[in-house]
Amino acid sequence: MSDSSDVKAGPELEVKVSAPEKPTEAPRDEVSVTRHSVTVNGQTLNYTATAGTMVLPEEKHGKEGEFEGHKRRARIFFVAYALDEQDAASRPVTFAYNGGPGSPALWLHLGLLGPRRVVMGDAGGLTGPPYRLTDNQFTLLTHSDLVFIDPVSTGYSRVTEGEKPGEFHGFKKDIESVGDFIRLWTSRAGRWLSPKFLIGESYGTMRSAGLSGYLQERHGLFLNGIMLISTILDYATVDTTPGHDLAYVTHFPTQAATAWYHGKLGRRSLKAVLREAEAFADGEYAAALHLGARLTPAARRRVAQKYARLTGLGTEFVLQNDLRVELMKFCKELLRDRRLTVGRLDSRFTGLDRTAGGSAIDYDPSYAAILGPYTATFNHYVRQELNFQSDLAYEVLSGRTRPWSMKEFEGRHVRAADTLRSAMHQNPHLKVLNAAGYYDFATPYWAARHTLDHLQLDPGLRSNIREVFYEAGHMMYVHQPSLAQQARDLTEFIEWARGDGQS
Repeated sequence: MSDSSDVKAGPELEVKVSAPEKPTEAPRDEVSVTRHSVTVNGQTLNYTATAGTMVLPEEKHGKEGEFEGHKRRARIFFVAYALDEQDAASRPVTFAYNGGPGSPALWLHLGLLGPRRVVMGDAGGLTGPPYRLTDNQFTLLTHSDLVFIDPVSTGYSRVTEGEKPGEFHGFKKDIESVGDFIRLWTSRAGRWLSPKFLIGESYGTMRSAGLSGYLQERHGLFLNGIMLISTILDYATVDTTPGHDLAYVTHFPTQAATAWYHGKLGRRSLKAVLREAEAFADGEYAAALHLGARLTPAARRRVAQKYARLTGLGTEFVLQNDLRVELMKFCKELLRDRRLTVGRLDSRFTGLDRTAGGSAIDYDPSYAAILGPYTATFNHYVRQELNFQSDLAYEVLSGRTRPWSMKEFEGRHVRAADTLRSAMHQNPHLKVLNAAGYYDFATPYWAARHTLDHLQLDPGLRSNIREVFYEAGHMMYVHQPSLAQQARDLTEFIEWARGDGQS
């Protein structure tokens, strides 16, 4: 501090204070490691959980292709579970993620696969807040180590400072970033010789199909199996733009299943209803839509009458909609007499709109039923049990990933089925499981069947695909009987596909 006698009178000077320098430290991994146990069927499983963010490096190359180093572009949040005292080389590892696009992995994590799961009840018997967790007697940890991945801008995953989130919000970059994370995790964990599986839900099945090619071609990482939950591999099967009628065919069996569930079709069994609905959809109904204006008035009425009989709608309503009842109209119309709407993700759930009029629903009651329980329990679980601390919001389908780029498919429908077919041809040991719910309008089970039936797969590889169906919706595991059956189906699939003679 200067003595005042040193200060001389003179012109006033502008004093500039330098701003503190920005930290130059590079982004680094931040993880929490905890140890736990769970008892499943009388057997105690001791396991280690690793929760945190892994920095994803990306190679930089000059104009002439010369390597210039790595650029840390994103932090990927993940939760990994590994059974203690296991042989890593023989122990399978399953990489899991959800869809959206824009969803983190909490649904598969706390609903189906992880060692802890949400208690929320089911359609007609929701528990309501506050919510709680319980040990998951159906966890896949009994047969595989697990790695749950939140893509960029979902969960706690973010780009690093100076990077643009939008560059990760698209079909191609999403596959590359998730695939590069899988490669990096596999290398660091020493799991290159482990049987490796992917499990994705909804748009996550599109991601899985893309990864089946990217992991093989970019990293030489060949998979043992892919588990597709609520499958969508070709958007043409759900597109209802004018002049494109396939989606009306693929949605029809789900309409019939929904009508049956809500008591509109009498005492027939669900199986009998579905078999008739599937045959009608692929036969008489598809032919009528194909004819368009060439369909005679008498034939049009016959088709409308059968449509109405199988869906609980009125014949005149079907005719007014030109035999093409759009999804939201169906969800509004089916239970209009009860002033109820049915869900899109799971049509067993019903909602209350402001009015019974109109043809649009106010909200999806099936999504409203799951959003609160899963969000609350995950935010509690990650901090209190996994000891990962962050003040960031855990992003759950918040819209941060919009718009989502599909520029690779400009002028045509988004389709990843061809990549899956190519991967299966190049790796004939690759097995695929298709799991679907009868009450799922978001990714109808008959749409997935159509895509798989049109893979143009070599006949010798068709037996590499298994299909399982459940009397539930998009997240079929919220239905307890379906959860129990799905756990059996997944473990049997892993034992079949692991490929080391232990099945």
